[in-house]
Amino acid sequence: METALWNLSPLGQLVLIGMVVAAIPLTLLLWSGRHRQTGGWHYALTLTTLFLTFDLVLFGAFTRLTDSGLGCPDWPGCYGHASPVGAQGHIELAQTVNPEGPVTHGKAWIEMLHRYLASGVGMLIVLLAISAWRDHRKARALQQRAPIHPAWAMATLVWVCVQGAFGALTVTMKLFPAIVTLHLLGGYVLLGMLTLQAAQLWLQSGARETQVMTVSVRAILWLALAALLLQAALGGWVSTNYAVLACMEFPTCQGSHWPAMDFAQGFTLWRPLGLLPDGQPISFEALTAIHMVHRWMAGVLVLVIALVLWQLRAYPALRRPMQLLGLLLALQLATGLSNVVLGWPLLAAVLHTGGAGAMLVCLVWLLTISQVRANSPVAMPTTLRKAT
Repeated sequence: METALWNLSPLGQLVLIGMVVAAIPLTLLLWSGRHRQTGGWHYALTLTTLFLTFDLVLFGAFTRLTDSGLGCPDWPGCYGHASPVGAQGHIELAQTVNPEGPVTHGKAWIEMLHRYLASGVGMLIVLLAISAWRDHRKARALQQRAPIHPAWAMATLVWVCVQGAFGALTVTMKLFPAIVTLHLLGGYVLLGMLTLQAAQLWLQSGARETQVMTVSVRAILWLALAALLLQAALGGWVSTNYAVLACMEFPTCQGSHWPAMDFAQGFTLWRPLGLLPDGQPISFEALTAIHMVHRWMAGVLVLVIALVLWQLRAYPALRRPMQLLGLLLALQLATGLSNVVLGWPLLAAVLHTGGAGAMLVCLVWLLTISQVRANSPVAMPTTLRKAT
């Protein structure tokens, strides 16, 4: 049964749903008065958007891991409707034609709830851009410097639109592994952009301090961030190719430290799900190669993060983020091993994706609130109060 992949008729209704979703946290924010206690409206709005974006990444993982990515096989709605309620007949027919297929009522709701949350986050980012330009104009009128340049908010708005496009391609290209992996990475980049803005606003929101670091420690933080993004890309490639179950024990795989692997097939990037570019099924050896490369890179990342934690011991002001980063590393190890030895349980898999996102937030925060003392080749492990 063929379904049109693009049907924009419910787009207006979905925009309204996104506004309603965004209005819920905004109402709570205004009602609680948190924006008056935590450094201003823009800062509170940025934190709220960051929190919901993190939730969106988690829910995206849940959608992927429950095989709900094609619960509604068109975009942006569900069989041309704004919700699965209007698409009940289509969903029941799809289940009748293909009982083992990806379309069920439950999966359709999971997919559409993910789209509703994404729409709400998009609306909040639009509001962030408006707020940033408003603050910029006020600062210019007073001949002052705005807390954060509005270009960051505009870049975030552009990026969330790019994310929306990848979300659409995820559906219309039938879970094409490269597209799904890029969509996951785009979510992490969005988290990083919002974290950077939140940290900059935090520094401007009162008697905050910028941590002075040595050049070498800053370089190690950048190395950790790069290694984390590479590992996230490999993790997305494992998940989207369903390669987790290629190895069911640790530290060996299929009873060997070096099982049969086909790296050429495994890392042929532009191909449909489960197939090679010529239409032949991908081999089990290719899935094993995908799994093992992710496992090896995990070892590298553990060493790099351990080095970061060792270096941060010299900075007492960073004790809490250092402890958080250590706990997140332990979580990643526990959930990663659980995925292997317990057969990819849903909770562990979702937490594994969330743990990577939380580690990224932590590293970006540390990089944003730190600096290298300009007049000294080696900065001492102390804090330099930000000039007002």
